[in-house]
Amino acid sequence: MKRKLRVLVVDDSALMRKLITQILERDESIEVVGTAMDGTFGLRKLEDLKPDVVTMDLDMPRMDGMAMLRQIMRSSRVPVIVVSALSTTGAHATFKALALGAFDFVTKPKSAASADMEAIASELIAKVKVAIQAGKPDVPAPLVDSLPRVEKPADRIRLRATRIVAIGVSTGGPNALQMLLSQLPADFPAGIVIVQHMPEGFTSLFARRLDECCAIEVKEAASGDLIYAGRALIAPGNRHLKVRRMPLGDMIILSDEPRRNGHRPSADVLFSSVAAEFGPDSTGLIMTGMGEDGADGLGDIQSAGGFTIAQDEASCVVFGMPRAAIERNHVTRVASLDSLPKLLMETREAVTGRRAGVANDFQEKVCNTIR
Repeated sequence: MKRKLRVLVVDDSALMRKLITQILERDESIEVVGTAMDGTFGLRKLEDLKPDVVTMDLDMPRMDGMAMLRQIMRSSRVPVIVVSALSTTGAHATFKALALGAFDFVTKPKSAASADMEAIASELIAKVKVAIQAGKPDVPAPLVDSLPRVEKPADRIRLRATRIVAIGVSTGGPNALQMLLSQLPADFPAGIVIVQHMPEGFTSLFARRLDECCAIEVKEAASGDLIYAGRALIAPGNRHLKVRRMPLGDMIILSDEPRRNGHRPSADVLFSSVAAEFGPDSTGLIMTGMGEDGADGLGDIQSAGGFTIAQDEASCVVFGMPRAAIERNHVTRVASLDSLPKLLMETREAVTGRRAGVANDFQEKVCNTIR
């Protein structure tokens, strides 16, 4: 008989412990081996029960979830899924937990009633399974509580972007995007549009956190926002993001169309829109994440003459989204996370040279790395 996946549930609410246990044990491959009411009891049961993954509330008495998470990251490094309050305070704490090494998070509904918990059931089960498959991170997470602040000039000159970079990312995205965007210079020549799978209410705070540590401008997108060089616009939670080229400036269009691949925002929606509007003036980048969202849309960018990139498996928290795009032959270049900033800077020159019929070493390198 196949061994079940062992989960420890840590939450100060007895009702939440019961409901999360009931949700997880609907799946025959999952067994909740124990529960704990705070971090102190949680660490004891972690040592005794040896679970494969921990689900954890952050706001608990005595030892809170953040302190327990730090202990886990220093010792056993069991994957942790945060069950976060859907609030500004909860979002702040969640992003800190992700920076400390938490695998991913789900948001608690406003009510802990059984019917309301149904909204997160499939998401929680899926993330537990993927967390266990991903296993322990190879490199210790950076134990930092704050991000370095980058001062931006008040008189920043905004230039119309001659090229657009579209990014689709999910699980593992907050830390990966921080690393990528913080390495881009203020005069980055392209506009950037991003779909990060994240709940409504979290993306605004996420954008502000990134803006503080990046030389480029980062903001949550709003309909009518103009796409400038050196500006990154992140799709709001629960809204699709599209782009439109206009005589007076390229802009953002937000949409409430049905979910695509179970997601809103969807990377497929973004990529398809970028392909239709920008064609060969576009770069599509698909990064760490579970599922297949973005794979077909990346193919649209490739078919339109754009350049397509996938983050490599070794640097992904979850390789699902990049793998799906690679297997469909929609990826021109596979690259590690730490090489992406330089690659995005070089891509514009490489594509310009390709159109002019100029053979260059970079383009030859690209062709040699197609997978």
